[in-house]
Amino acid sequence: MRANMRQYGMLVALALIVVLFQVWTDGNLLKPVNVSNIVQQNSYILILAMGMMIVIIAGHIDLSVGSLAAFVGAAAAVMMVEYDLAWPVALACSLLIGALAGAWQGFWIAYVGIPSFIVTLAGMLLFRGGTQILLEGQSLAPFPRGFQNISQGFLPEGGPLSNYHDLTVLIGVAVVAVVLAQEWRDRRRQREYELQVLPTNLFVLKCVAIVAAVLAFTLTLASYRGVPVVLLVMCAILVGLGFVMRNAVVGRHVYALGGNRAAAKLSGVKDRKVTFLVFVNMGVLAALAGCVYAARLNAGTPQAGINFELEAIAAAFIGGASMSGGVGTVLGAVIGGLVLGVLNNGMSLVGIGTDYQQVIKGLVLLAAVGFDVWNKKKVGS
Repeated sequence: MRANMRQYGMLVALALIVVLFQVWTDGNLLKPVNVSNIVQQNSYILILAMGMMIVIIAGHIDLSVGSLAAFVGAAAAVMMVEYDLAWPVALACSLLIGALAGAWQGFWIAYVGIPSFIVTLAGMLLFRGGTQILLEGQSLAPFPRGFQNISQGFLPEGGPLSNYHDLTVLIGVAVVAVVLAQEWRDRRRQREYELQVLPTNLFVLKCVAIVAAVLAFTLTLASYRGVPVVLLVMCAILVGLGFVMRNAVVGRHVYALGGNRAAAKLSGVKDRKVTFLVFVNMGVLAALAGCVYAARLNAGTPQAGINFELEAIAAAFIGGASMSGGVGTVLGAVIGGLVLGVLNNGMSLVGIGTDYQQVIKGLVLLAAVGFDVWNKKKVGS
């Protein structure tokens, strides 16, 4: 229980922050339209945070993701606006550009041995300059409606008219069923391997809390316009990367490299290949985040992506990443990103200035990492 205190602690902190701002804003925080806004406004940071968490677990850092997101957004704008390329083709090309950029940086880090801090710092300058060159200092717009829907769109209504978005309610019920089945399956497996499990009363309480949270979130979205398209994209990434990090060999190797690189190499882990793949994955996610951000603005702009890398790194550390590597989960990065997103939204609603917002977010980051250090000393790791 103590080993998972950081993960549960951030969930409790997120719940307390939501309650605080719900009261402070006279109920405006959890209005359906504002909840949809929080999801859409923070989607690109959450996508970056999931990739950044894996980079940090592997024992590295990536300072270039904001500039790479801007560069890919600019490239997508040039392809669609100046060359009239169909948006699905432009999107595919953008993701390919992200993968190539990630491979470029992964090569220098994994096979040449240059520290990731230096390589990605160079990448930050390289891609920022490339963005200026592509756009020639000007914004490019507008985009096709289909591309805008990546960030601004909602699922269509799938049933008879009612007070709720029917398709969203069905998705929420399906998610509850899948999550409960997964929880039960994990508990049964832990018992089969004679691992420690939660007491029955705490397990039931955990399931009830999950069901209540999912249903409340679902009904809130369903009472406005339904599930945003970008939320489905984020959920697909979360499930996919979560599965890879928990169950796939390459995921276990990432944890092994971050935990003890020398021991992992002696155990046969192909450290160069794994490191290379980690940065390719980060490049693709940065490209996707760049497209989502450009779609939200409906323009490719030279100033896009500024400070995105800092937000993603902060979300990863608030969500449970360790400075020494080898610790963290993809879900934790999402929780950390939501903590920052709700803080941003809540403070804006009550009229706190951006200067004080930066101070408060800095203190939250310091508190999260300080709690991690304290918890490690208590656990004795």
